[in-house]
Amino acid sequence: MPDLEKHPSAGPTSHPSAAASVTGTASDVAPPGAALAAALSNLRDRVDELGFGLRTPESDAARGAARAVVEQVDDYLLPRLRDLDAPLLAVVGGSTGAGKSTLVNSLVGESVTTAGVLRPTTRAPVLVCAEVDRPFFADDRILPGMPRTTGSGDATSGLRLVTLPHLPPGLALLDAPDVDSVVEANRELAAQLLAAADLWLFVTTAARYADAVPWDLLRTAQERATALAVVLDRVPPEAVAEVAPDLQGMLDRAELPAARLFVIREEPLQDGRLPEAQVAPLRSWLGELAGDAEARSAVVRQTLAGALDSLNGRVAGLVSAVDQQTAAASALESAALAAYEEAVAHVDEGMRGGSLLRGEVLARWQEFVGTGEWMRGIQSGVGRLRDRLTAVVTGRPTTSQELQGALESSVEQLLRSAADSAAERTVTAWRALPGGDALLGEERRQLERASEDFGPAAAEEVRDWQGFVLDLVREEGADKRSTARFLSFGVNGVGLAVMVAVFAGTGGLTGGEIAVAGGTSAVGQKLLEAVFGDAAVRSLAARAREDLARRAEHLLTSELARFEDRLVVAGPDAGAAAQLRVAVASLAHERQSDARLRG
Repeated sequence: MPDLEKHPSAGPTSHPSAAASVTGTASDVAPPGAALAAALSNLRDRVDELGFGLRTPESDAARGAARAVVEQVDDYLLPRLRDLDAPLLAVVGGSTGAGKSTLVNSLVGESVTTAGVLRPTTRAPVLVCAEVDRPFFADDRILPGMPRTTGSGDATSGLRLVTLPHLPPGLALLDAPDVDSVVEANRELAAQLLAAADLWLFVTTAARYADAVPWDLLRTAQERATALAVVLDRVPPEAVAEVAPDLQGMLDRAELPAARLFVIREEPLQDGRLPEAQVAPLRSWLGELAGDAEARSAVVRQTLAGALDSLNGRVAGLVSAVDQQTAAASALESAALAAYEEAVAHVDEGMRGGSLLRGEVLARWQEFVGTGEWMRGIQSGVGRLRDRLTAVVTGRPTTSQELQGALESSVEQLLRSAADSAAERTVTAWRALPGGDALLGEERRQLERASEDFGPAAAEEVRDWQGFVLDLVREEGADKRSTARFLSFGVNGVGLAVMVAVFAGTGGLTGGEIAVAGGTSAVGQKLLEAVFGDAAVRSLAARAREDLARRAEHLLTSELARFEDRLVVAGPDAGAAAQLRVAVASLAHERQSDARLRG
């Protein structure tokens, strides 16, 4: 029978119930540590809300760090705060082939976990405890996200729970996956289990004790003040005097002088287990720890305090990562906003610069105005009547309809050009900024141009704008119905003249276009001034231009939303960093107030 069973048993009633709740009792008095646990839960929730959705250089590491904090709070800190006197959990971790499973089997005196090359690539970790301690590990008090399995053989998921009647209560052993496993999920699980431990039993070998991966984890133990024992396995007898002091020196230099070092010489296994003489010192130490309530309490408080202390630096790193995400989101938002503000300015310039009065619009306007006949037609009404009769007989649109259509098409093209240009500039800018390219994703090509809905929406806005201009004309001409020119030309004709006046600048025209546009728009200007007066004409044109500018800005803002919506989903929540800082401060305050953890 292994020596481990000879140590005094504290008995099944020596620990409070593992199911003790943090919130509320029969007498409505909060249990000890309830406020601290609540503050810790709040911090955990704030960390869990961090998405780090922008793929920046630090986002993957930050996401992993946040997940590690949440897992340690769930797996270890909250369960341990709720029950400081529960049995110790010692997690046996180490590199591939270090002999962890063989060590566990040798310590408990039975083959409870598969060792060596026979074990599958992926398997469930094995937790071994005394029969009387089973309630502490069978429920979700610790490692709540891992379902429990029992029975022999290797399961491939969950946590396999093995209870042995001859083991003393007070300490359980958990055989974790390899910390350097070729399977990423195994490496992540190993780190999670080590973070849930009261005590690490870190197993390495004479050939691999200086490897980088184990020391990365040992540095984590040092940073979190985790109780630690190191098992140096498979040491050739002739190398013990050299290797053991070298490893102890490395532990001292890593500021881990308190770590217990156990050396196991390389000798033939006996029934698949280590020789009794080699494993006896470690088993004896564990047995003493299991049977000594004060020693267990010292280990618990050391690891618990270290884990709580580590949250300050770890959360500070997360705050920094959130700030970086916020800065990246701000840069992306600014780039998109600048592109669409430039598009709005481009539309305004197009309206004021006269470029809309070229090509088809210029030709239709010239036809519509004519060379003096238009004004004579206005006075006599003959021109308008002739146009109507021609349209009825031939089915062809009148010159006013052609001009209206040309104006509509030209304005739509201006809006489309501005939207396409803004989309392209935004995509180009985002691809050069942290997080932008990934945020565009597979839809980058579609995002480089205006959306499919933009064309119909722009056409509808232009038609509505033309209707708005006609309403302005009706409103302005309501008290001028007796004016011969107004009556002869009609609302549509005057409205078209107002629309042309909106775009009557010549900054975008060259050569003969200026002469034609300037001359023909002057004719229209004379008409409008004759009908409404100079001040009213300027007011009509200004109001029409402002309305069109507002519609253009609305259309382009809707296009900008395609990019902003992506930022809303992926970017950090406003105030996330501040909430983290407040949660950390609240936790620190409650730690000072918790008498159980003082001293």
